[in-house]
Amino acid sequence: MKGDLKVLRTELGDRPFYDSVSQCNRCGYCESVCPTYVLTGKESYSGRGRNQIIRLILEGKLDNPNAAEDALSTCLLCGACTAACYARVATVDHVLEARRGLRNGRLPILAGFLMKLLADRRPLLDRILKIAYALKRTGLPAWAGRTGLLKLAGLSALQNADSHVHELPRRFLSDIWRGRSRPAAPQWFYLTLCGPNYLYPKVGESTVAALDKIRGEGEAMENACCGLLHFNYGDLNLSRSLARRNIEIYERRRSQTGLAGPVIGDCSSCVAHLKSYPQLFLDDPQWLPRAEAFSSNVKDSVESFSPSEALRLKRNWPQGVKVTYHDSCRARNAMGLARNQRQILKAVLGERFVELPQAEWCCGGAGAYSFVHPELSEDVLKSKISNIASTQAGIVLTSSTSCLLQIAYGLKKYYPSCRVMHFTEFLAQADD
Repeated sequence: MKGDLKVLRTELGDRPFYDSVSQCNRCGYCESVCPTYVLTGKESYSGRGRNQIIRLILEGKLDNPNAAEDALSTCLLCGACTAACYARVATVDHVLEARRGLRNGRLPILAGFLMKLLADRRPLLDRILKIAYALKRTGLPAWAGRTGLLKLAGLSALQNADSHVHELPRRFLSDIWRGRSRPAAPQWFYLTLCGPNYLYPKVGESTVAALDKIRGEGEAMENACCGLLHFNYGDLNLSRSLARRNIEIYERRRSQTGLAGPVIGDCSSCVAHLKSYPQLFLDDPQWLPRAEAFSSNVKDSVESFSPSEALRLKRNWPQGVKVTYHDSCRARNAMGLARNQRQILKAVLGERFVELPQAEWCCGGAGAYSFVHPELSEDVLKSKISNIASTQAGIVLTSSTSCLLQIAYGLKKYYPSCRVMHFTEFLAQADD
């Protein structure tokens, strides 16, 4: 297995890939928190099992490395195993690197096409998506799914994707920002990430409106894609290229405005990747310090307000509506963000904020996971919706685009009396 990252940055320091994998001592603490293991009982579907499979591949003891593909592809990348591990074994990084090694540079055709567009042809991607959104509004994709045409054409993943997305914007966030003037002295920078841009522009507008009120005027940077999709699907050259582009954009605006930060995004999955940029440059002494300086200034929107500041945003919070909170995996497990959101919600809602049982468990979205492994994803989702229903909440909040899509799909199907919102959208528009 030939991967790309020879050294990993772990919580125990920088480690060669084999040494990092070997830190797993097979204790089994991860198994109680791994959604795929809990659902199936398969050892190969646990963090411990996946680490051992990767180690066997590295040691040349697995006769058919491709047999590991099922175990590796079914990982949700939620990071719950690492959060539960006393040694903080970096299982997500191990799985991603092993996937890259098994693919040996080969990428899924649709993913490869999308990654190229995101990196180098954003205007073309915008036009394609607007046409696709208009087509979806006609109902033709749903009809093709019901009649079995998409499945017959080998496009089951596209059918699953169509069923998950119900409302589509007519304007992208980047279109909206074109009418926003740049302040002479911005107090913060906003990163227009792909999820809010293409699917949830109201989230971005809410985040910026809240920041404007609390922090003073800021600037929406004309940033590139963060590169998370490229990183997860194995095109590390493009991921590094996008990272360099974003770092350079930030450095240029910092130099022009004199502002050193913060740089705020409102999709926790992307923000976690932005914070991990140094991982891409561990063997590049020129870019590593620049990546570290950039990432140290990146903040998730959920950590950008205090309880007292949140109280200044709105006075008329929804009356008689219980609100609960689902932790995005990358927010809680990768960035350690869980406490601030709850302090804010308790401050503004009091007893109407209800803790969600197993709030830290994955919802089964995990990027494109729900489209590729629909059965496993659905089983994880059912558990999440059952827990939400147990709170009798009318609103569930979260902070990642993938979670918004997945939970909205699950609520419509299993618990339609509740709706899902992004955390900052709720703060800024609670009484709208």
